[in-house]
Amino acid sequence: MSGMTIGLTMGAIMMVMLALRVHIGISMFLAGAIGYVWASGWDPLLAYLKNAPYGRFSLYDLSVVPLFLLMGQFATHGGLSKALFRAGNAFIGHWRGGMAMAGVSACAGFGAICGSSLATAATMSHVVLPELKRHQYKPSLAAGSLAAGGTLGILIPPSVPLVIYAILAEQNIAKLFVAAFIPGILAALGYMLVIAIVTRLDPAAGGPGTPKHSWAERMATLVDTWPVMLIFAVVIGGIYGGLFTPTEAASVGVVATGIAAWKSGGLKNGGLLECIYGTATGTGMMFLILLGADMLNAFMAVSQMPVEVAQWVEQMGFGPFTVLFAIILIYLLLGCVMDSLSMILLTIPIFLPIILGMDYYGLTHEEKAIWFGMVALVVMEIGLITPPVGMNVFIINSMAKDIPLATIFRGVVPFLCSDLLRILLLVAFPAISLIMLRWLA
Repeated sequence: MSGMTIGLTMGAIMMVMLALRVHIGISMFLAGAIGYVWASGWDPLLAYLKNAPYGRFSLYDLSVVPLFLLMGQFATHGGLSKALFRAGNAFIGHWRGGMAMAGVSACAGFGAICGSSLATAATMSHVVLPELKRHQYKPSLAAGSLAAGGTLGILIPPSVPLVIYAILAEQNIAKLFVAAFIPGILAALGYMLVIAIVTRLDPAAGGPGTPKHSWAERMATLVDTWPVMLIFAVVIGGIYGGLFTPTEAASVGVVATGIAAWKSGGLKNGGLLECIYGTATGTGMMFLILLGADMLNAFMAVSQMPVEVAQWVEQMGFGPFTVLFAIILIYLLLGCVMDSLSMILLTIPIFLPIILGMDYYGLTHEEKAIWFGMVALVVMEIGLITPPVGMNVFIINSMAKDIPLATIFRGVVPFLCSDLLRILLLVAFPAISLIMLRWLA
């Protein structure tokens, strides 16, 4: 039996396991291990398991994952989200739909020190949703804007999925963080524009505006956000300026956010233990998925399936953009049933070599890898708010049980249109992702 046949068979078995609600990490590991034995036998599998998992988890770069997760936990418990929302509301809360826009801007600011979409959605919904309800925003707009805004947590650096992508694609983490700046800003502005359009078409959706703040009041609220701005500047500036490695920068960020959380009283009454437990749980989940993905990718390497797929694409004579849009479509479909980290680990070893083997705008090997990473991350971001497994939607629903899931999914539809437009812009204009790198080169 050919490697392609074995690969497709095990892929089908893995999808069946996922449909049966088997954990994604375990599904990938079992499919990979069975396929490896099928293709090579037991002895090669045991030889692989003896060394490869240790080699993966002893990788220094991976230590940045629990550190960024802990930074997000401290930020969540430190009350920084409230200061961000107050500042945004002071500046634009008097606009039509301004309070929802302030919620999106606060999500962007919180994502800059968190790196997790789920944490961003959970934290900001706790802070912003009661205010939106109090100001008579329609539930669909209130919940939909926060579900969409939460996705900024994985796009605006520092981002845990970007770190994993950098490791898989063998790219510089600092360059990927810098490349994500403009796409992240575009995402936030796009969501705010959607709110403006929705409230223009349906004035009742936004409720009455808040009183306009004076410039003195605005500056006072802005001063309260200084820990966020300082932490972001130190972490990202330190990484790109060469002062720290990403791991060292994450350590500095942990200390800074920890101090901010301690000063605000967020670590009292078991808050510190909650942060540690949350970090340990998140890290364990990610590393289990990583272990399963490594096993699956090792099987694929043995079966030669990625090579055969690349050769088939080349022989069929598909154009570069036909291939790219086919990959984007696959990501959109996978996003309905998988989280972003699982998609990265499952697909990048297959798709990235195909993209790198084609010509896009005359980009270099490194530029193509960074550009594709941005496109893929934006598409994966959509999966966080699409049914049936839109995790951000479930997070918002758990915080506001009086808002039905169907209402929240209906509320995110306009934001999905913004996401799709942004994908087209990123594909058509790679400079959106690369211009910051060229400026700083």
